[in-house]
Amino acid sequence: MSKQVVGKNKKAFHEYEILDRLEAGIALQGSEVKALREGKISLKESYARIKGGEAWLENCHIGPYSHGGLASHEPLRPRKLLLHRREINKLIGETVRKGLTIVPLSVYFKNGKVKVEIALARGKHLHDKRESSRRKTIDREVQMELKRRK
Repeated sequence: MSKQVVGKNKKAFHEYEILDRLEAGIALQGSEVKALREGKISLKESYARIKGGEAWLENCHIGPYSHGGLASHEPLRPRKLLLHRREINKLIGETVRKGLTIVPLSVYFKNGKVKVEIALARGKHLHDKRESSRRKTIDREVQMELKRRK
């Protein structure tokens, strides 16, 4: 099972507390898949939403394919996420009941198919962001000190 990561949403781990992860397929046009193979994707401001009983990836920028002609795709169009009904129902329940957000973490190729790793997340407050960066710095210093002593 080969997994080739194309794009990551690094900001998601800073902005959100990740609670649960899911893998979803994504419905794409041919030029979008070719652009993904070139690595032309940005997940910075993207999010997922449930609309009409279906999951949609919004605000995900897939750049134009370099060898594509005039019949290229629209870079910011909403893209349908391919999930089972029970997974969609779980996402609906969690986002409505607990007020969580669905954010994409990464886009990758798995056995030739494009997959999106989405997560149920809770937004962090400023003091939470400061605390997590402080904790990360302390952990890094401890690891360096342990490495130095060996």
